Amino acid sequence: MVPPETKRLILREMVPGDRAAILAVFADDYARRFYPEMTSDDAAIEWIGRNRDRYRQDGFGLWAIVDKASGALVGDCGPTWQDAGGVRILEIGYHVAPAWRGLGIALEAARAAMAYGFAARDEMEIGSIVATDNTASASVARRLHRDVRSYVNSRGLDRFLFFTRREDHDGAA
Repeated sequence: MVPPETKRLILREMVPGDRAAILAVFADDYARRFYPEMTSDDAAIEWIGRNRDRYRQDGFGLWAIVDKASGALVGDCGPTWQDAGGVRILEIGYHVAPAWRGLGIALEAARAAMAYGFAARDEMEIGSIVATDNTASASVARRLHRDVRSYVNSRGLDRFLFFTRREDHDGAA
């Protein structure tokens, strides 16, 4: 399956040339609270490489979000395998560049990624992991998913797992 598109967005595989745009997604203090490692070209190259490995191994990963109107890479979003308190889940992650936040891009891309995840896999639920103090991501996750539970991750940090069960997913992207 190819990455999905929406009315306003193209989701596509990241390429090495996306380095500067991916780094810009994490260029503000708010994003760096949650991704403090994303401060260098090397970190962006590693991020892209890790997702390119996921495309080969799993058939999906975080994809670049491209705004159709401008052609700008404005973030990333997609399904990845994650550990949620000792349980392996298919997680929809999303990150949007500061100038593009508040426009519904994260939710639009995440809905398409979740529909893709349910279509591509037989998972009974798909989730999004959010730090308990990440109010922006939690706001998106509340609108994307049906339920939430708390857990402590392997580093001892409190997290929310917002999730949607297959039977509750309406299939709309």
